[in-house]
Amino acid sequence: MTVYETGGEILVVDAGLAFPRDEHLGVDLLLPDVGYLRGRRVRAVVLTHGHEDHVGGLPYLLREIDVQTVVTTRLTLGLVKSKLDEHGVGQAAELREADPDDGPLELGPFRIELVRVAHSIPDSVALVIETGAGRVVHTGDWKLDHTPVDGLKTDVGKLAEIGNRGVDLLLGDSTNAERPGTTGSERLVGEAFRTLFPLRRGRILVATFASNIHRMQQAADVAIECGRRVTVVGRSMRKNLNIARNLGYVDIPEDALVRPDEAALLPPGDVLALCTGSQGEPLSALTRIAYGDHPTLEVAQGDTVIISAKPVPGNELRVHDSINQLARSGAEVLHQEIAPVHVSGHAHQEELRTMLSLLRPRYVMPIHGEYRMLAAHAKLAREAGIDDNRIVLADNGSVVELARGGARIVDQVDSGVTFVDGLRVGDVQDVALRDRRRLSEDGVLIVVTTLASSDGGEVAPPELISRGFAESEDLLAELRDEADRVVRQLASEHATEIKLLQEHIHDAVGQIVYDRTHRRPMVLPVVIEV
Repeated sequence: MTVYETGGEILVVDAGLAFPRDEHLGVDLLLPDVGYLRGRRVRAVVLTHGHEDHVGGLPYLLREIDVQTVVTTRLTLGLVKSKLDEHGVGQAAELREADPDDGPLELGPFRIELVRVAHSIPDSVALVIETGAGRVVHTGDWKLDHTPVDGLKTDVGKLAEIGNRGVDLLLGDSTNAERPGTTGSERLVGEAFRTLFPLRRGRILVATFASNIHRMQQAADVAIECGRRVTVVGRSMRKNLNIARNLGYVDIPEDALVRPDEAALLPPGDVLALCTGSQGEPLSALTRIAYGDHPTLEVAQGDTVIISAKPVPGNELRVHDSINQLARSGAEVLHQEIAPVHVSGHAHQEELRTMLSLLRPRYVMPIHGEYRMLAAHAKLAREAGIDDNRIVLADNGSVVELARGGARIVDQVDSGVTFVDGLRVGDVQDVALRDRRRLSEDGVLIVVTTLASSDGGEVAPPELISRGFAESEDLLAELRDEADRVVRQLASEHATEIKLLQEHIHDAVGQIVYDRTHRRPMVLPVVIEV
């Protein structure tokens, strides 16, 4: 999420989300902190394309912030409208469709032009944002694909024309700034499918991102040519494919599509399954199929699984686990390390150099990526002749001022992450994450003690319940004896206050566990009065 502000009005570009890493236990989603926007006038949110890391946070933003208009291209609008309706915020802002072939948009003090760019989802755009302070180009995610599936290339001519007008500041995608050369065309994946599919006799499963419309179209085209029927497995993929078909971005004949339960009854060699789960997500279609937990589809000897995506950093182990499980089932698993079944949607170094030469910006601000990627993009800008003092390496929360004198960091605002924890949105406190981490590593030990309400005496010996804490019966017996000793000692001292009893049991049992195992499970004393 990038916030532009001028004349007391705000333009927000993209409103994405991220998925939690292993340290975010019990957290479902990560959202940008929108505290800065509260109480301020947001004229519009402009979305560059329909990937979750650019639009997934929009429903949460609209719940908290008063936004006048959401502007984006046709496919992105279709995907977003469905998402907003699901969250019950479909009427929270005006939804406005924009086309790169139309003229500029006037949004308060902001004049916006959309520039078509190639990416791994159709209808992606870069933005030219003009205010009284200058002209900014915000690239969004892009690459130079000379043979895109839909024939719509990055509009190099328009970018050159904008460069001739003069660009004060370029905010450029840095995701692949460390990678030399150019990004492969999406058609290369289609060619790989065309080579692989005719050689396979069993089922073919292709797992990719649910928003990768072109990838799904190419796989379906080749499968139909090979006499296969196509089934779509995974709720998000079915939803996105239906939206794209209804809007004319995907063309799969109705008679070529079958439901997953129908596909399960067909001969294996007659089926292509398009699946979610390329990132090893625990509840995704491919993961459930891999572990034999899917209600309709399974893999067996002779089947082929193609993972047509790159693991997002942090997901590698989950992806490898899925691959191993699929291999145990007898399937052949192909992925980008051993077959040309994936290309990136982001520009490599030569393409970034081309963008710099087309726009010739006065100032450059690398965005989108880890800091090392931003630094690599900055290096390319220096090589293109841009002075160090004209390169802005900003962090989350940096306030960058663009004025006639140039662009510079002038302030820092509070920024960070908002957690979505089940149905709750907000801060998951450090103590909660610490407890979840501790539970995952050392388990939990529940000590149940039953006392007589009349005199506080022990009715039955303490009972121990452990989860994620597998130790010997001898240790558990020792812990029962220690809990029993503590209860009897406090009873003899007429100390029957429940909170005091819980504290003593917690400390005594926890100390023995640590002395014997050097582990610290969460010890939960439960006192029941009868």
